[in-house]
Amino acid sequence: MKIKSSQTHNALSAAGIIITMGIVFGDIGTSPLYVMKAILAGSRGFIAVDTILGAISCIIWTLTLQTTIKYVLITLRADNRGEGGILALYALVRRRKKSLFALAIIGASALLADGIITPSITIVSAVEGLKLQYPSFDIIPIALLIVAALFLVQQFGTAAIGSSFGPIMLLWFGMLGILGVIQIVQLPIVLKAFNPYYAFELLAHHPHGFLLLGAVFLCTTGAEALYSDLGHCGIANIRISWIFVKTALILNYLGQGAWILLQPQSTTVWPNPFFAIMSSWFLPFGVLLATAAAVIASQALISGSYTIISEAIQLNFWPKVRISYPTTRKGQMYISSINWLLFVAVVAVILMFQNSANMEAAYGLAITITMLMTTIFMAFFLQRIRRKKFYIAIFVLIYLSIEGSFLAANLAKFIHGGWFTLLLAGLLAFIMYTWQRGRAVKNQFTKYVKLNTSIAALQDLSHDESIPLFSTNLVYITHADYANEIETKILFSIFNKKPKRAHTYWLLHVHITDEPHTLEYSVENIIPGILIRVEFRLGFKVQPRINLYFKHVLEEMVHSNEINLESGYPSLRKHHVPADFFYIIIRRIQNYDFDFPPFQQFIMDVYNWLVKMSTSDIRAYGLDTSNVMEEKVPFVIESGKRNEIKRIR
Repeated sequence: MKIKSSQTHNALSAAGIIITMGIVFGDIGTSPLYVMKAILAGSRGFIAVDTILGAISCIIWTLTLQTTIKYVLITLRADNRGEGGILALYALVRRRKKSLFALAIIGASALLADGIITPSITIVSAVEGLKLQYPSFDIIPIALLIVAALFLVQQFGTAAIGSSFGPIMLLWFGMLGILGVIQIVQLPIVLKAFNPYYAFELLAHHPHGFLLLGAVFLCTTGAEALYSDLGHCGIANIRISWIFVKTALILNYLGQGAWILLQPQSTTVWPNPFFAIMSSWFLPFGVLLATAAAVIASQALISGSYTIISEAIQLNFWPKVRISYPTTRKGQMYISSINWLLFVAVVAVILMFQNSANMEAAYGLAITITMLMTTIFMAFFLQRIRRKKFYIAIFVLIYLSIEGSFLAANLAKFIHGGWFTLLLAGLLAFIMYTWQRGRAVKNQFTKYVKLNTSIAALQDLSHDESIPLFSTNLVYITHADYANEIETKILFSIFNKKPKRAHTYWLLHVHITDEPHTLEYSVENIIPGILIRVEFRLGFKVQPRINLYFKHVLEEMVHSNEINLESGYPSLRKHHVPADFFYIIIRRIQNYDFDFPPFQQFIMDVYNWLVKMSTSDIRAYGLDTSNVMEEKVPFVIESGKRNEIKRIR
């Protein structure tokens, strides 16, 4: 039975294309703010016509090979029921190889780290445009004020202002193209950059050509976010709008290059070419629009971070945290803990690096790692859909070479700030790994027995009036994948901890599917009227609101005359009082009769600390705290190895 469907389709339309610009292309669309500036800084004075043409040629072909071919044409086809992103891709291929979870953790952590640097560099770069007219102006307070307002508004939802993102970004890309054309007509020679020969010459002969790849790579950092937003906009809208977006980006890069070549070669201190190509009368409007685009790009990364964490929770990569939905729009969620964690990190980045030039060194290194992980997952996906091994090998060879080169170039940034993003990504990966391994260790100590061995005992207990009625309906969450099995800890709770007599025992099992939006359930009457198992099949993007779903199940079962939900107490049933329900949540704890090996014990200690910091199962499942009891059961109920102790008389 299906509870409801949350799947939507994003058909191609003019409105869809404009909305896509506001959701998908904020990150990659604001890259002209800092890419050419980073290239000028990285060239270290070796600036000539061939240098600029080579750098722009590298940008054009990076946008073509990396963004257009890999992501827009190939990777967007690897959708999981319309959803994209590295965790959605992992869910598609994880059955082929269990160890892929480590790559998913690395990729997701690096993408989250990128979500911290992106708001910092885009907002600071945009506000820095004021320095062209006011060189001594301190832009840090303004940047911090914008960041504070951006994160403060998240809890109220962005649906009201989100409708304006598309038109603003349409205006932004239009401005990029027009500013670029104005400069290109003054120096048409810059169009030679379309020839890949100049890219080859730069990499082969410029003294710092290979290291310049680290700056060039910044032009495509938003490609991974583009894939992650597939579910919000649809493949057709992304592909069509990318034609306009890519055209505007390339025109602007060419225009910045033309402006640089028109300057005296003796120039030692370069202003940001992005703002320098603007007329003085237009500059205030340009800074304002750049700031708006930076806020939109930051919003996309913040929302993307919520989505990643939500998916990671369902895939057991992240501790349970409270997720709220401030609006009814699909995909709109708010995670308070992540929001304020990102806020503190972004503020720390701005205060630590002070200007966008310093942030450029920290930017790009982490996202390169995510792109490498995506390439590996794509190889498994192409195998899954039975593409020829020859074509898969060509794909892997080309993109591991390209992204490996970018990674090597970006590693040169390590001591200049790249260490910071790797540290962030490493901390996030450690949390994910610890949570995943901690759960795996706990599962090793979960014992299952055949349910038929306890059926008679459950029937007798249910009818034994010498034992006080604990609850009319007693509900347990079970992790047994098969209906004929049950955990020993549940039987221990029912029979041993304190005999719990109930008229009906319910076993609720939650199965997380590899498809994102599955929302269905099945019911099995194991002992008619006494023991009933309900299995919920939830997609990895669906929140486990078990209390809400279980109420829906009960309503349908009453409607179909499968159960009677009047009170089990005769005096109350006479007045048609509804039956009472009580939930037992069992939390497994370590039995200190034994110790894990040192590293495993360290993992479990950190895992237990994360459990204390996370949301409880009671809140995660949306249960009413007034009728829930949490019981602690040791990992090992029956101790295995015993120390011999001698009795004396």
